[in-house]
Amino acid sequence: MSTSLPPAPAQGVDPSPPPAPLHRHPGLVAFLGARTASSFSACVQAVAVGWQIYALTHSTMALALVGLAQFLPMAGLLLPAGHAADHFNRRRIVVTCQGIEALSALLMAAGAFGGWTAPWMIYAMVMVFGAARAFEMPCQQTFLPSLVPAHVFPRAAAVSSSLFQAAAVTGPSLGGLLYGAGAGVCYLVCAMGFACACVSTLRIRLVFAPRPRVPLSVATFVEVMHFLRARPDMLGAISLDLFAVLLGGATAMLPVYASDILHAGPLGLGLLRAAPAIGAVLCSVMLVWKPLNHRAGRRMFLSVAIFGVATLVFALSRSMAVSIIALAVLGAADVVSVVVRSALVQLRTPDSMRGRVSAVNMLFIGSSNQLGEFESGTVASLIGPVAAVALGGVGTLLITAAWIRMFPTLWRLDRLDDITPD
Repeated sequence: MSTSLPPAPAQGVDPSPPPAPLHRHPGLVAFLGARTASSFSACVQAVAVGWQIYALTHSTMALALVGLAQFLPMAGLLLPAGHAADHFNRRRIVVTCQGIEALSALLMAAGAFGGWTAPWMIYAMVMVFGAARAFEMPCQQTFLPSLVPAHVFPRAAAVSSSLFQAAAVTGPSLGGLLYGAGAGVCYLVCAMGFACACVSTLRIRLVFAPRPRVPLSVATFVEVMHFLRARPDMLGAISLDLFAVLLGGATAMLPVYASDILHAGPLGLGLLRAAPAIGAVLCSVMLVWKPLNHRAGRRMFLSVAIFGVATLVFALSRSMAVSIIALAVLGAADVVSVVVRSALVQLRTPDSMRGRVSAVNMLFIGSSNQLGEFESGTVASLIGPVAAVALGGVGTLLITAAWIRMFPTLWRLDRLDDITPD
């Protein structure tokens, strides 16, 4: 009997085995569970807060103040939080913040069940939540590149985004249903979700390597600014998201649309809030199977332009079905920007600076979301909600065109799976 040896691998061909399934990477499942539970709870809370504050005040300015109340502590604390993420145990910081979020939601549940909730209490709870998120998010953003190798990161980021958006689908829908039983039920579910996230975070396997303590100073963040200025593609991706969502954010007006324009009630508000996440889930699942490894920059700009068009369609719609479709397209377009930005920020940044760079990234995201809600509510109080959302959609298109000219390296960005720290 003769035997034959397997052919030798061709010269220049990588003989390494295919990458292991994502769930085989230690700690990844726990990370995804923690992020999903936290996101789900935040979405349920957003429905309860938006509907409750509007029911108490019937004021678009009150909706704007909710966004401002969450943004101000995030803006004031994110940079110190980024410094803490680079010098202290990141997992311990995240666990502490998730515990605070659970306790604040439990307090709001007690207030709702007792019937002594006032608008100032909602603003205070949102501020506490914003402060906790300021420390939690930069640390949590650094977990994924520590759990998976660089060539797996785009797929893992897409899975993380799909689960995040799945939570954003179920959270608002369930929040709308639960609000029919009372705001207290919503807040109680939020407290349970944040507690589950805390337990899952404790199960993440991360190695904490203590670094020399450096005092918090302006110089530590000047270093970050120089780092970003030397990488225009990263700076362009972060700032594009800031201005596009700041101008084009329609989510702050959803309670007004559900109540006064579409006449859909609390359940309709839940469906409207879920619609962007539905589109985002579909897009994220597609990116798991077909990662953005070709013309990533151009596809990012195209997706932001689609975001602006979808915002404009939603603004002018008087049909619940058309509004849901427009919001779903808006959510799908936003995912592309999220994946590109995450890959640039997390893979191109050395671990010693990852907390501070993530803090700057989260500051931009927080500005676009929370400050965008304040901007939308303020403009809506002056010219009306429809005109405010439509103006935002047009502004997003103008920003996209301007950023293509200002950041040509981002426009030419091709692949994401070969990005490594400089």
